[in-house]
Amino acid sequence: MFFKFPKNDSKFAWTQHIKDKMLFYHISEQKIKTVIKSHDRKEQGIAPNTLAVMKRNDTPKRKEEIWIMYQIQPKSAKYTMISAWRYPGKSKAGKQIPIPDEILAEIKKEWF
Repeated sequence: MFFKFPKNDSKFAWTQHIKDKMLFYHISEQKIKTVIKSHDRKEQGIAPNTLAVMKRNDTPKRKEEIWIMYQIQPKSAKYTMISAWRYPGKSKAGKQIPIPDEILAEIKKEWF
């Protein structure tokens, strides 16, 4: 099975970090766009001026959430896609976003 990486266009810009995470977690470009369009929850991201959205992705055998962190460019209203990950189980609303430690370390290294 081949993985097709997304390309930058007039509405979305994709960082290398999110492309790596899409490959690692097997999350498609279409799934990411679906989560952004019809999310179950929205929180502040950990990086400055970012948002994180979540959508439940449950199956009979597995309960999980898919999280996407992005930034909206004010002048162009373009989405800069920063990170994506799967979170096993169910996180509590209003708490700190459940980002796996290795992703948090990579984001801090790249953005801070």
